[in-house]
Amino acid sequence: QVQLVESGGGLVQAGGSLRLSCAASGSIFRSDAMAWFRQAPGSEREPVAAISGTGSIYAANSVKGRFTISRDDAKKMLYLQMNSLKPEDTAKYYCAAREGALIRTMKGDYDYWGQGTQVTVSS
Repeated sequence: QVQLVESGGGLVQAGGSLRLSCAASGSIFRSDAMAWFRQAPGSEREPVAAISGTGSIYAANSVKGRFTISRDDAKKMLYLQMNSLKPEDTAKYYCAAREGALIRTMKGDYDYWGQGTQVTVSS
């Protein structure tokens, strides 16, 4: 049984920063890929950033240079540092994990999901 619990969301002004955290429990291994997705009202869930079991990183074009994904396997934690936030970053952010080392960007490739944490960026 795998559980993912996100934290760190909130309300922030444009230009501000937030750090999201995801605590994993259960049979998630350091070799498994993990990711952050987000979903705004009326929109599809989209990939934000992903990190492979070997440390390779993917970041969506819309967040490159602003968001950084990282993981601490000893603590079973996944992080998303978000800087220079924009109103269009407003969404619910989800932590996801898959049983496999390779990065994937399709939500259907991920086996486990957290409940999400809301990020709201005001202009």
